[in-house]
Amino acid sequence: MTPTFRTVLVAALLSLFTLANAGATSRIKDLANIEGVRQNQLIGYGLVVGLNGSGDTLNNIPFTRQSLQAMLERLGVNIRGQTLRTGNVAAVMVTANLPAFATQGTRIDVTVSSLGDAKSLQGGMLLVTPLLGADGNVYAVAQGSLAIGGFQAEGEAAKIVRGVPTVGRIANGALIEREIDFNLNRQNQLRMALRNPDFTTAKRIAAAINDYIGVPTAESLDPGTVGITVPNQYKGNVISLLTEIEQLQIDPDTAAKIVIDERSGIIVMGRDVRVSMVAVAQGNLTVTITETPQVSQPGPFAPRGAQTVVVPRTRIGVQETGKQLAVVRDGISLQQLVDGLNSLGIGPRDMIAILQAIKSSGAIQADIEVM
Repeated sequence: MTPTFRTVLVAALLSLFTLANAGATSRIKDLANIEGVRQNQLIGYGLVVGLNGSGDTLNNIPFTRQSLQAMLERLGVNIRGQTLRTGNVAAVMVTANLPAFATQGTRIDVTVSSLGDAKSLQGGMLLVTPLLGADGNVYAVAQGSLAIGGFQAEGEAAKIVRGVPTVGRIANGALIEREIDFNLNRQNQLRMALRNPDFTTAKRIAAAINDYIGVPTAESLDPGTVGITVPNQYKGNVISLLTEIEQLQIDPDTAAKIVIDERSGIIVMGRDVRVSMVAVAQGNLTVTITETPQVSQPGPFAPRGAQTVVVPRTRIGVQETGKQLAVVRDGISLQQLVDGLNSLGIGPRDMIAILQAIKSSGAIQADIEVM
């Protein structure tokens, strides 16, 4: 091997090793959230009009009738004591998410859901609806035409429904009227909340921030929180600090876990799952029952009164398959475990039972979470 070729080979192996390590890391931006930088849920109650007869039945839904009467009275129309028969109105709940640092005058999307027995909200118009926060204050006002993803069509003897016609969406349907007072740049202390709490990950995030800043400013407070004291050079400019911190690469650590969804037969196993030495056998019992009835007729010299009868014939077969006994070696990796179980020719649902049995025997060093 020539020196030049050896040098090129070593450089290629180092580049592959670097790429492999880089692929396992994640940005702090993708691992944690900044405390205070969050959305807020809004909710409101309103009326949708113009439904072409597919709205609430006023005799069955009293809150729709009361809301319609109250709205008309505010507009100067007195209908107290009158009988209302319109089917073009529906009572709805309006929900939205108020983004972090949303300013007054900007627009957000809203979702409108029927509250009564309306058949469809197609073609409806949401009237002015205040949207309240958890503190009871009005943060936005919604109004506009609904866009429905589903539809309903029916005739005398048939009906078809696609999607959910009683839920609609209004793009940019709410106007923000009130801002949430939170000045991030004036903060002297910051807290980062990990999306997947872990002691090792929190410590690595704090160490990476301290290495980048050059002074001990970050500290892992618990598995889900990293506290940051804003350095003097970033006082009044916290946005720049967070922008630089978010791009730092971290190798997150996770606990060994196996997630099982028994309803769909889905199995998800983490890379750190390890198995101690154990023997696994799996067998399926197949029982086959075959009915072949035969017709029996009287012979030529049979006594008088003899009749033709049907004689039942039943054949039962029992077959047991998959009698193999596989030995799972000590400390094998996830890939080896999967290959070993697949070699037995078993399906996902049988594999779920095997994994649970191995866990019961104490041979799996991982948590099993059944959804």
